[in-house]
Amino acid sequence: MPKSITQPTRRMNYSSLVKAINAATTQLQSRAAAAVNQALVLRNWLVGAYIVEYEQAGKDRAKYGAKLLEKLAIDLRAKGVIGLHERMLRNCRLAYLAYPQIRRSLTAEFEGRLPTLLPETPIRLSLTAELEKDAAQPTPLPPRDVLQFSWTKLVELLAIDDPWKRAFFENECLKANWSVRQLQRQIGSLLYERTGLSTNKKAVIERARRQEPQETIADLIRDPYVLEFAGLAQRPEYIESDLETALLNHLQTFLLELGEGFCFEARQKRITVGRQHDYIDLVFYHRHLRCHVIIDLKIRPFKHSDAGQMNFYLNWWKANEMAEGDQPPIGIILCSDRENVVVEYATAGLDNKLFVSRYLTALPSAEKLRVFLEADRDRIESLMPAPAPAKKKTIRKKT
Repeated sequence: MPKSITQPTRRMNYSSLVKAINAATTQLQSRAAAAVNQALVLRNWLVGAYIVEYEQAGKDRAKYGAKLLEKLAIDLRAKGVIGLHERMLRNCRLAYLAYPQIRRSLTAEFEGRLPTLLPETPIRLSLTAELEKDAAQPTPLPPRDVLQFSWTKLVELLAIDDPWKRAFFENECLKANWSVRQLQRQIGSLLYERTGLSTNKKAVIERARRQEPQETIADLIRDPYVLEFAGLAQRPEYIESDLETALLNHLQTFLLELGEGFCFEARQKRITVGRQHDYIDLVFYHRHLRCHVIIDLKIRPFKHSDAGQMNFYLNWWKANEMAEGDQPPIGIILCSDRENVVVEYATAGLDNKLFVSRYLTALPSAEKLRVFLEADRDRIESLMPAPAPAKKKTIRKKT
């Protein structure tokens, strides 16, 4: 919980005034972000409760059967509810079944305003009661602690089947206040398994805590799920650096001014597979080629993994975004450092020879893109403020 706001003294100088306003803003921003995250978790838990109640007692449940969540996601989107796609609905159901204790955090006043679809007591035997009966299971977290997790963290925790492993990471998240990426990294680094095998378990855990900086307000506010829940747009500046923003702005304008059929469609297009979010820098639709052109910019030299990433984008696009009559998407990778620029066209899967020859003439040449990007980067970097010189560290000699 945020600290209480410091009361300003009666006589305040200008420096104290700035400090007090900054402290109040930071504390209240943190409180607002935590409140939005908690509301999102409660909403999703309730969605899961409604789904379980319907699946177990709905009079017409057999009518939809296994397609229930798929149909529900479509109908909710038609109502203007965004973010509750099929996978999200599955996670909502899991959250309800894994954390039934959240029910206790809903006050009588709030629950009284909910649709009567929610039963007085869960039809399924409370998981909390089940765990209390079984001494071999970890003690469930109190509802107050569960609601400290963002929804994105809960999704990561729900993916852990072993109850003891999940309890371990629940405790570590509460103690260290890890961001989602930090939690993912520690799960992936087998922290739980390494701790179990170590003779000095405390040292392993303490080292992991020191390696990870704490979650920031920006981490809470810029969460894709929070933005969807709050109805806010995912702005490119959340993701891009100043240099990337400037380069993408000029590249976008450059392609549109070529007059070769480019129609701008998206910037920092988010694609979600499983629990991972990726962002495509620029997406155009080419009127003459009748296909999407996906552009990925890296302000560094080319790596072999960049080609694999682009192939992932193209396969995802073919599976999820292609409309009838569209040709397969094309990917362009732009990688640059200060010495050179690599421009790579992704043509995997384009087996139509006529189409391949058409796109070679319709798209700007690799040389034209290279020259533009090199000149543009040099010009932008010359206008950007120079980075502050690094502070020299004083090295004390041992006596």
